[in-house]
Amino acid sequence: MSVDATLSEESRRQREGPGSTGAFGKRTGSSDLIFFEGILPEIDGEVLSNRSIEEQLSTAFDKLEAALAARGNTTFGDVMKLEIQLTDPEAGDAVDHVYASRFDDVGLPPRSVVGVCSLPGGADVQLDVIAADE
Repeated sequence: MSVDATLSEESRRQREGPGSTGAFGKRTGSSDLIFFEGILPEIDGEVLSNRSIEEQLSTAFDKLEAALAARGNTTFGDVMKLEIQLTDPEAGDAVDHVYASRFDDVGLPPRSVVGVCSLPGGADVQLDVIAADE
């Protein structure tokens, strides 16, 4: 990969980092922000595409919660921004219900719901999340 020599040393390190895993990048450098990409509703590598949108979103939130906990003491209270990618725009009420229930003890973080044509494994929902490790 050719990296522009005019970039700062930190920018070059980030761009020359470990590359990507699948369709998702890996971040290098240091910051108090944590980026989670492509959180799917899967258990043991199996995408739960045959389950309801509520179950799929709940499973994706379970995965997010585990990923946050693995970073130390980060929780849903540290989520700064959430993007929910959704294949069925009619599922908005179900998404709202699960979203509100998972963040009921902390303030709701800003979120975007984005309609997509398809997701990996036939999933109906996927999460991209920015959290702060403060």
